[in-house]
Amino acid sequence: MPASRKETRVRPLSAKEEAAWRALGRAIVVLPRVLEADLLESHGLTLGEYGVLMNLSEQPDRCLRMNELASFVAISVSGLTRVVDRLERQGLVERVRAEDDGRGQLAVLTGAGLDRLRAAYPDHLESVRRHVMDHLHCVDLVAFAHAIGNIAAGEPGPALRPRRAARRT
Repeated sequence: MPASRKETRVRPLSAKEEAAWRALGRAIVVLPRVLEADLLESHGLTLGEYGVLMNLSEQPDRCLRMNELASFVAISVSGLTRVVDRLERQGLVERVRAEDDGRGQLAVLTGAGLDRLRAAYPDHLESVRRHVMDHLHCVDLVAFAHAIGNIAAGEPGPALRPRRAARRT
């Protein structure tokens, strides 16, 4: 089958680019797994749960609209609903109606949620240092953060969109 015009104009990756791309791809898969395993073992929290607690803790009133929180945590609103349900059952977060908009819901960090986050933070920090930062000692962190930030600022990919069941024919 002949190559399309677009395929013939795309420059192949150099050996260094290919190695960087593969390493990044592997890190994207491995990092969440190892960080979550550490959090689950030490504090019974998933990365998503920790992300919700952390993002709420950084807000002046320790609350956010559910759709804003989903954006901060980079999961779908329905995925966030499941995470908040789990946290709510543990008394770490509560949902309240937005005062300015009766339809909107806010996730609010409780005192118990803040305590749980404070307890988990040192162990999570140690995990981040061990699995990430200790491997970047020879890297220009400003340039690294800028490059990763540019990648992250791209359009959300299919993983952030709801999955549809495959059609059977």
